Amino acid sequence: MRILYFADIRFPLERANGIQTMATCHALAVRGHTVQLVVRPDTHTPARDPIAYYGLPAERHLVIERVPTAGRGGLAARVAYLAFAAGRAQGRGRAEVVFTRDLGVASLMTRLPAGARPPLVYESHGYAPDVAADLPDLIATARKPSAGKLRRLAGRESRVWRLADGYVTITRGLAAEMARRFGERPHLAVVPDGVRIDTAREPNVHAEPGLPPVVAYVGHLYAWKGVDILLEAIGRLPEVHGLIVGGLEAEPDLARLKSLAARLGIEKRVTFTGLVEPARVPELLRRATVLALPNPASAISTQFTSPLKLFEYMAAGRPIVASNLPALGEVLEDGVNALLVAAGDADALAGAIRRLVDDPALGRRLAAASLKAAPEYGWNKRAERIEALLADVTGVVA
Repeated sequence: MRILYFADIRFPLERANGIQTMATCHALAVRGHTVQLVVRPDTHTPARDPIAYYGLPAERHLVIERVPTAGRGGLAARVAYLAFAAGRAQGRGRAEVVFTRDLGVASLMTRLPAGARPPLVYESHGYAPDVAADLPDLIATARKPSAGKLRRLAGRESRVWRLADGYVTITRGLAAEMARRFGERPHLAVVPDGVRIDTAREPNVHAEPGLPPVVAYVGHLYAWKGVDILLEAIGRLPEVHGLIVGGLEAEPDLARLKSLAARLGIEKRVTFTGLVEPARVPELLRRATVLALPNPASAISTQFTSPLKLFEYMAAGRPIVASNLPALGEVLEDGVNALLVAAGDADALAGAIRRLVDDPALGRRLAAASLKAAPEYGWNKRAERIEALLADVTGVVA
């Protein structure tokens, strides 16, 4: 199958969006599909090789095409990308299906003349108006959206839900929410995010000899990720050290959390690595005794999130402590493959970490269960599920 994937992002991108986009496209290409990934140019000098940056093997069926947006910024770059996407979708030798997780691109595709484009499959990561309304409370650099913007986003969501030929959500909760708002639709698939299974390791909850137990977190440091709560929990566990992997120096969150660690008097027990390349994450996870997913309740976390770190944790062979939220509960079960605690409760989080540090047998049992389940969330499995939907939509047998 010839797949045209639109991602209006500079590429490679260090954020989860870039990692997930590349992994999904690469996995589809490994399964024999021709994938044309259309992105913006890298802003680094010299430009980085995405295959090397993401630590993936070369794949001849994956072609990365960069839209010429050099010299443009902001709205001008967005308009240039959308214009290119519209032309590319209708061009000679066009693909058999268009795939995107960009709501604006998907909405544009539904407005092209009937028969002028291939079938469209959209992958949703949240109901855009709710996410936009919540962002100013969750991300320090986000601006409050206008009422007009929220109406436009709601209109796009409705249009794409009704007119996209296929639709993917990353959680069952998001699929149910969209159906509640707009009614049932055909060709709908729930496909969680994934992980590279070749990173999997045997369960292990013992700290290195002579070293203290370590609770680790991997990912961005926005307030809605809950790292503040994790630091407060570490403050209640004097023998436990923290490893915080991620964060951008140019954004305020890393400085905010370092300042919080200092106020809590735990700065000597917490290591902040800053941003690391994706290929380094598995090795850092292996340093941990416990892995934490401390999201507080929010519009994003409660129903919409399918965090990459969750599946990386499962494949790492370490016990997981996570917030007891519906989206995470679609994958994790308390006492079976993780310990789930009340969202936003530092005392409860500290108590669960303490249980795993004091009871290595419990940790090994939980870690073994999550490790056993991890292959079901491998990128190849994700591609297989998406492939089935694409075949239903296009009639092209994989």
